[in-house]
Amino acid sequence: MSIITIDFETYYDKDYSLSKMTTEEYIRDPRFEVIGMGVKWEDGPTKWYSDAAEIKAVLESCRKDWQDHAIVCHNTMFDGAILAWHYNVVPGFYFDTMLMARALHSSVEVGGSLKALASHYKVGEKGDEVINALGKHYADFSTEDLIRYGDYCRNDVDLTSRLFHILSNLLCDSEQRLIDLTLRMFIQPVLRVDDALLVQKLEEVQEVKKQMLSTLMTHLECDTEEAVRKKLASNPQFAELLRDCGVEPPTKISPATGKETYALAKTDQGFIDLQTHEDPIVQQLCAVRLGTKSTLEETRLQRFIEIGSRNRGSLPIPLKYYGAHTGRWAGMDSVNFQNLPSRDKSKKTLKNAIVAPPGHVVINSDSSQIEARVLAWFAGQLDLIQGFAQGRDVYSEFASKVFNKPVSRENPTERFVGKTCIVGLGYGTGAEKLRQTLKLGGADLTLEKCKEIVELYRRENYTIPRLWRKLDLVVSQMMATGTSHYTLPNELKLHYPNLRIVNGGTVYDSRRGIVNLWGGAMTENIVQAMARIIIGEQMLAISERYRPVLTVHDSVVIVVPEEELAEAMEFITITMSKAPVWAMGLPVTCEAKAGKTYGEC
Repeated sequence: MSIITIDFETYYDKDYSLSKMTTEEYIRDPRFEVIGMGVKWEDGPTKWYSDAAEIKAVLESCRKDWQDHAIVCHNTMFDGAILAWHYNVVPGFYFDTMLMARALHSSVEVGGSLKALASHYKVGEKGDEVINALGKHYADFSTEDLIRYGDYCRNDVDLTSRLFHILSNLLCDSEQRLIDLTLRMFIQPVLRVDDALLVQKLEEVQEVKKQMLSTLMTHLECDTEEAVRKKLASNPQFAELLRDCGVEPPTKISPATGKETYALAKTDQGFIDLQTHEDPIVQQLCAVRLGTKSTLEETRLQRFIEIGSRNRGSLPIPLKYYGAHTGRWAGMDSVNFQNLPSRDKSKKTLKNAIVAPPGHVVINSDSSQIEARVLAWFAGQLDLIQGFAQGRDVYSEFASKVFNKPVSRENPTERFVGKTCIVGLGYGTGAEKLRQTLKLGGADLTLEKCKEIVELYRRENYTIPRLWRKLDLVVSQMMATGTSHYTLPNELKLHYPNLRIVNGGTVYDSRRGIVNLWGGAMTENIVQAMARIIIGEQMLAISERYRPVLTVHDSVVIVVPEEELAEAMEFITITMSKAPVWAMGLPVTCEAKAGKTYGEC
């Protein structure tokens, strides 16, 4: 494919900009206007076009050949969407220097902006002429202004092109293909929105909220919403209401007293988790306590309705490629598909409102217990590997040992304990944290019992603590050699910027602050990173026949014609049940479901 580097300059002002709006919202807005376009064909001279008719003519000149071209941008989600949505241009491949750099090094060390990367790789210096474009429409630019703006844009294109030539030789082909797939989920959306269902649900939610507020005012003997909020500021009062909803209030150990107390401050993770609770009533209680106007559910419903309206029913999927430290995809643009409510049918409206096009069905295939399987394989815990390979219910088996009685899927609370232990204790979780996690899930065990469980897990799965100790040595070796990364099977790296000793412990810098690093934490990082590599490889294999339209955690979603359902189900199940070549002996399997909506599968 021939390589075309492109950069659009567009109108923006203090209220209408990407810093205040999502990419989709900005590009679909009636105020959207292209000021100019910089284009570099292969390694030829970069050209600037600012006349609307000329831009359209340039792009249409090779319309029949776009599938033979690949485009390169720095933030292709933006420029690629402009090409597709405003000019009906879809190339054969999408490259993105910002995303390529994200996979190659830590943003803490380098940063992802074009300016930061250009400086790091010494390919030139980014200009600042764009500052003078604030609030200026195309008609407001003089000829001299457009020339200067063109110089600025051409420089950006040249910087992007030079970066691409460097980064494309550093990033493996498979990751570049995953970038392309991720961008197409947004630029070429396949899934659609059932706005009628969303509007109906929003009205129901708002009515329930109104009734709940009225009930609270009566129950708390308050005359106004503000008076209710003040009473809900009381931890005991708020905790009582949570229990009335069947939710055990989150707790923490007070740093002041060393005793257990409610974790209900707005910065406590327990309270933050409650704001995204699957029960809308709990969300509403949190919203009232915080004094916010809308709950998460209301905001999401309204946002999906608006997206569908702007895109004629289509649903662009914005996913952040390599969004997590371990390489996993993350939500972005105020639409997080990674945590849509799903457990309770009455709360699955968002998923049920994501539908297949007419004549098609959605298939959602989830890589079963992938983290727990990778951990067992990586640690060499042979009996656990065998249990997974034979399809046994390893969660129930461990729960049976915990409670000293037979446990099966018919015992949901006990099995939940077994699952939490198999999934969570492999990274060094202690008794106190285990107790809090189990309590939030409805299993209230004593601290002594949790200590027994932790000891049982480590005794039964003795190679896993041994792995922690081995990785403790790896951390020490990294410190001794000045190394700040761990190399993964696909040659990408887990980065640990500014690795150092603080107060006797090893720490590194992350976007969220200073993070402790030891064998258990590194085990978690490596296992999650390898699980992500496996999902990525499976996505690429699936894309040979069906383009993935969404990935959430350890699942891959495709859309297929109704008449191909059986064939596609067989294909995706076989594809996602193959171990990668670098992980021989890893028992991989999946569970695939199909439906007319995402919620049905």
